Amino acid sequence: MNRPALLALIASAVAASALVAALPATRAAPAAVLIEPDEAEAQLARAARESRRAEGRAARLTREAEAATESATRTAREAAALAARIQQAEAEIAVAQARYALARSERAALTARLAEKQEPTARLAAALQTAARRPLALSALQPGSLKVVVYVRAVLASAVPQIRARTAGLRQELDRGRTLEAEAAAALASLRNGEQALRERRAALAALENRQRLASRAAQGAALREAERALALAEEARDLDGLVARLDDIAALRRELAALPGPVLRPSDLAAALPSAPAPAPSVAASGAPPLRDLQLPVDGRTLIGFGARRESGLASTGLTLAPAAGAQVVAPARGRVAFAGPYRGFGRIVIIEHEGGWTSLVTGLARIDVAVGDAVIGGSPMGVAGGREAPVTFELRRDGEPVNPLQYIG
Repeated sequence: MNRPALLALIASAVAASALVAALPATRAAPAAVLIEPDEAEAQLARAARESRRAEGRAARLTREAEAATESATRTAREAAALAARIQQAEAEIAVAQARYALARSERAALTARLAEKQEPTARLAAALQTAARRPLALSALQPGSLKVVVYVRAVLASAVPQIRARTAGLRQELDRGRTLEAEAAAALASLRNGEQALRERRAALAALENRQRLASRAAQGAALREAERALALAEEARDLDGLVARLDDIAALRRELAALPGPVLRPSDLAAALPSAPAPAPSVAASGAPPLRDLQLPVDGRTLIGFGARRESGLASTGLTLAPAAGAQVVAPARGRVAFAGPYRGFGRIVIIEHEGGWTSLVTGLARIDVAVGDAVIGGSPMGVAGGREAPVTFELRRDGEPVNPLQYIG
């Protein structure tokens, strides 16, 4: 083997022995992104799906806001569109966290593999360096050394293909490590961009909600009286199911009163008005609840307890328990009217919404509530924020008072 070829082989071996040190340290990310690979894979798929859905909702609500002619309708849809954009930014942050976690996990596995191969490669590099520094003429002056040199050269000639193959594989892993570093850096950049977009969208939503509060100040008196009645009901109810049942009864009475005919002027010919009795107004409950349109989950997050699953208490779950990110945006699951909004014993801050046709939705575990009793909401209207994984959000959907699985009605 000639000297240049030997030197090239030495260089390859030395580079391979330094692979672990050659991988630069990744800039530290927030502790929240350090999740297990299996969970990161699931979060990546779920967050990407939620991001696409939120983007679609935001585009639809923006179009509806632009087409609205009434100021109140336009403002409500603008707020819902901003809430959808916030949820999109939250989902994109979750995607970036999952991608960073996967790149970090794969890089750790690569570093472990390279660490196992570093020691023998380093010994080979040292031996090759020693052989390269020893001149052939000096070996000829020592007894028997020339014969050893010939043997060594023969061994090297047969080992060179194996050495080159192994160092080539290590070089490929080094390239893979650099690719992982680039992926991790891109995920961190996406994470920072998502956090900036989230701050901007939350600020825009807060400004819009402030304008809404100023515009509705004239109606605060009636809203406060209704909120006081709702709080009184909460004090009287023995449990959450009892509160929902009382609110359902009040909503049914309100619908029946709304369905009654208004005052009729006395006809000039009484005889013409007497032959047939008026038919009774149809009952909404008797006709069955119509389908609930445009239903969506109130918050994005991993499902902790599904509908019908057994809780620790042994009772079956009557809703979905979700684990959102801290401060995640919570929205109205569908169009309706806020029947209760405030703290309730054992469930934190809750919101109960009456929907058309005997439907009722219940959201518990909010850290902050941004709606009041009597507010009319549309699907996607901002209702508040979640407290995080330590305070999961529960979503229940009821039809004529009976719990149903919300996933059956979400498109």
